Amino acid sequence: MSIQSLEKYLPQNTLSYLRKWFSGHYIHIKVTKNRNSKLGDYRKLRDQSHEITINSTLAPQLFFFVLTHELAHLIAFEKYGRRISPHGNEWKLTFREMLLESLDVYEEDLKPIISKFSYSPKANFMASPDLVKYFHIENHDDELQYIEELTKGEHFLYRNEKYLLEGLIKKNYLCVNLATGRKYSFKPLARVKKCS
Repeated sequence: MSIQSLEKYLPQNTLSYLRKWFSGHYIHIKVTKNRNSKLGDYRKLRDQSHEITINSTLAPQLFFFVLTHELAHLIAFEKYGRRISPHGNEWKLTFREMLLESLDVYEEDLKPIISKFSYSPKANFMASPDLVKYFHIENHDDELQYIEELTKGEHFLYRNEKYLLEGLIKKNYLCVNLATGRKYSFKPLARVKKCS
C-alpha cells in the first residue's frame, strides 16, 4: 500500500513525516479489520522488507499514532541493530523523537497528552490512561464507568459478580469479591457497573 493510499486513514499534514520516515525502506502496509488483541504490529520479512499492520477502525489521529509506534520499531532496528529489545531504550528514544517531531499533526487538546506520553513511551497503548480516555478505545455502555471514579466502600458489578472497593494500592484498586471473599486488584480503567 502506498503512502498516498493511507491518506484516507490519516489526519491532515502527515504525508511529509511519513515520506521522511519511509524513505529508503521497502514497507508493506496492511490495513486490517478490527483486532481486539492489538492495534498494529511490525515485523521484518525474510526478503529484508518490512510489514506493518494497522486496524482500519482507528480514528485518524490514533491511526497515525499507531503507525508512528510501528515505524519506530523499524527505524530503531535499522539504526541500532536487530539485537535491541523491541520496546527497549532505543525504541523509546526513537518513538519519543518521532512523536515530538510530528506533534503539530495532533489536535490541540491531544498535544499535551502526546507530549506527556513521549517522555516515557509505553509498549502498550492501554498502559496510558490519558490516551485510552481520549480515544475511548472501548465501546462504552452508558451504565459502566471506570473503577477509578468510584470511592472506597462502594459496591460494583464486574462480569456479573459483585465486589466491594476497599481502597487504592499503588496505582490499582483493591476489591473484594462478595461471594467468595477473595481479593482482587483492578486497573484504574476497568469498566464496572456501580450498584448498591
